[in-house]
Amino acid sequence: MSSKSDIKLIKAKIEDKDFLFDLRKQTMVEHLEKSGLFLSDEEHRKRVDKSFENSFLILYQEHRAGLLKYEENEALLEVLQVQILPKYQNKGIGKQVLQYLFEKEKIIQLKVLKDNPAKNLYARLGFITVGEDEHEYHMERACRK
Repeated sequence: MSSKSDIKLIKAKIEDKDFLFDLRKQTMVEHLEKSGLFLSDEEHRKRVDKSFENSFLILYQEHRAGLLKYEENEALLEVLQVQILPKYQNKGIGKQVLQYLFEKEKIIQLKVLKDNPAKNLYARLGFITVGEDEHEYHMERACRK
């Protein structure tokens, strides 16, 4: 990310898994349960492990503030997770992280729980709802060159 930003992305390491588990519990349980999804700790840990090689810690002023996990190919980038610790939310961190992804000039797809207010951020940043299932909206942002 740009040097003028207080935000940095660094590759997550195995020793970061406990932080990522705690982050997930702090940021997702409320939204999951509002959606009627009650996950065990084991299920949360499996979600942390899924595509772990594509996990990046979000540092804000050198402090671990969140997670960005994504997969990409030639034309498409799929955001698997963006999670920001509650004490760092509403500081523009999520917006900056997504704007970093926009620089890759690819179609970006993501899913967001229907009860998660992050949907509003995604809509403000140009994502449109292209589908949905029982629990999530499927959103996409066109490539803008």
